Amino acid sequence: MLFEVTADELDPGRVVEHVRRDDAGAIALFYGVVRDHNRGRKVMHLEYDAYPEMATKVMQRIADEVKERFNIAETAIQHRTGRLEVGETSLLVAVSSAHRKEAFEACHALVDRLKEEVPIWKKEVFEGGEEWIEGDASAPGT
Repeated sequence: MLFEVTADELDPGRVVEHVRRDDAGAIALFYGVVRDHNRGRKVMHLEYDAYPEMATKVMQRIADEVKERFNIAETAIQHRTGRLEVGETSLLVAVSSAHRKEAFEACHALVDRLKEEVPIWKKEVFEGGEEWIEGDASAPGT
């Protein structure tokens, strides 16, 4: 498994290759991308901070639990830290499994749990101010 918290640009090819296996007929890849709006405000950029050692341990624990629940073959997770501009990738989650249904469901579950449990913090800088955002605090439907 691959679990990384880094200030470097994320590499989707690397995470896909990490989960590719001969017994896996499906690979699901999620890109988390900085968007230009949230909660009715224009977002200028995001700033991520983390406790990398703890974050990767929590990523591994969550991946182990999801792997068992969905019978997936392999997982890989990369999360950025530092300043990210609109359009940049902040999160990559790749999952492989024998079948697509399990890959999609496991990828979705991983992303939801990562946002709730991993010690990575996001500051949103918007027109007129800034705010630390906890968990998945986006407005519904955004």
